[in-house]
Amino acid sequence: MSALSAPYFHDEDAAYETLESYLWPHGPVCPRCGGQDRVTLSKGGRIGLYRCGPCKRKFTIKVGTVLESSHIPVTQWLQVAFMMVSSKKGISSHQVMRLLDVQYKSAWFMTHRLRLAMKDTSDWRTDPLGGAGMTIEGDETWVGGKAANRAYGPIPPKSPMVSLVERGGRVRSFHVPNVTADLL
Repeated sequence: MSALSAPYFHDEDAAYETLESYLWPHGPVCPRCGGQDRVTLSKGGRIGLYRCGPCKRKFTIKVGTVLESSHIPVTQWLQVAFMMVSSKKGISSHQVMRLLDVQYKSAWFMTHRLRLAMKDTSDWRTDPLGGAGMTIEGDETWVGGKAANRAYGPIPPKSPMVSLVERGGRVRSFHVPNVTADLL
């Protein structure tokens, strides 16, 4: 039995139940008003459609996530997410296209949305490096092409850059006007 034989990878109802248990462990919550009381399962043809009592709007587990406004089944989203996080070197959109038998446009859409969701959202301007017991290392370099690689035209000057590296953690790189001991 493989990991991809789990019911939520093949049954849409099970996929919705699994996502709901992760996102709403204490019951459904309206993504618009945050209301949790008087949220009822809406009667209709759609799977996992809820109606919020306070704001009178309908919503599903997909609202406010990368799955929103997507016509791709949740089972395929879960399969792609599983393949992306369990692959040692990642997975390409072309490979997703071949494995799931979907069009390239759909595979590209899913992989890019999931990569966006996995992106580090910390802001380097407000989230400082380091802290108690942390070591920060710095180094400078010059970025630019070689004169021998230019086919024509003037050779653009190289730009000085500085990188600060937190051991076992984050990196911050930025351009500097010059590389002097005082500036660094």
